[in-house]
Amino acid sequence: MAPESDDRARLPFEPTKNRKKAAKTESSKPQPVVKQESQPKASTQKSSQQEMAIPDVVSKRMARRMAFFCGIPTSLGMATFFAAYWVVSHDWIKLPNVVVVLVSMGFFGLGVLGLTYGVLSASWDEEAPGSLLGASEFAINWGRMTGAWRSAKQQKDSP
Repeated sequence: MAPESDDRARLPFEPTKNRKKAAKTESSKPQPVVKQESQPKASTQKSSQQEMAIPDVVSKRMARRMAFFCGIPTSLGMATFFAAYWVVSHDWIKLPNVVVVLVSMGFFGLGVLGLTYGVLSASWDEEAPGSLLGASEFAINWGRMTGAWRSAKQQKDSP
């Protein structure tokens, strides 16, 4: 996948600039906290936090997808124990404990992967609801995430 240019459309909650870390001071002693009576910066900080926050529509879309893609495998993981108990108590099949544990762990693992897929398969654009399974949205969001990792690594490695 080709790296995207800076001209691409940014999401409303995507940062436009990378913040520089503050230089370390020479003294390692903690500085006393001075309380100011008026803080005019609070309103600008609050507005920038609102700009950086994930929009409500997008967060609800992510939560629905996470509930679906995580909820089904997790429910199956819990149902494995009940089904195995039912089968063993009625003497239909003698199931080894290891089989029950491995099957349930597999479903719980799919549930964890479902959380990730639920977030990344949701459309991060407020106006676009996205597709049912979200495969194209997953590819776009995975590219954004790996691009952010690469740029963060490059900034960390550069002097």
